[in-house]
Amino acid sequence: MSVNNVVTAEDRQQVAELLGREPRGLEAVAVRDDKGVPMVIRVAPLVDDKPFPTLFWLIDKRINYAIDQVEAGGLIAKFQQQVDGDQQLQLQLRADHQKYIALRLSYMSPSQRESIEQRGFSSALEERGIGGIADFQRIRCLHTYYAAHLVCPNVVGRLLDAYWRDVGVTFSHFSPSVSG
Repeated sequence: MSVNNVVTAEDRQQVAELLGREPRGLEAVAVRDDKGVPMVIRVAPLVDDKPFPTLFWLIDKRINYAIDQVEAGGLIAKFQQQVDGDQQLQLQLRADHQKYIALRLSYMSPSQRESIEQRGFSSALEERGIGGIADFQRIRCLHTYYAAHLVCPNVVGRLLDAYWRDVGVTFSHFSPSVSG
């Protein structure tokens, strides 16, 4: 993964169009598709002086819509049953959250860390994993897991990839190049 913290005016405009609003806390485009269009953004740990534990935000409309559909169809409950019944998946999920926390902390500048500590928000960012989840055995939002998966693969993202493969869903433009 190459680190590129430069967000260009074009990046900001594309992200705003994909979000439908101006991005808040945008620090980098973490993943782009094969045409260079942002798919996942990296967000600051503090947004509007409040902790923002969702490090990666999925902004690809096609993937977001596909996830909306499978979430509405109960896929989170199905995946949760798989995790609940498999100790290895539970261990992997816990490890994924720990890696996410470490990655979030690695992106924080000294001034961000100081600001977070001064405001008393350290625990919110040091104890919460993917998408701000405190219970590392629960699956909440597939969007947050998948955004993180596109940057650093995780068990929930692999389960979603396998599900899509089994039902024949592909994203033809999906050939991510990962950065910052």
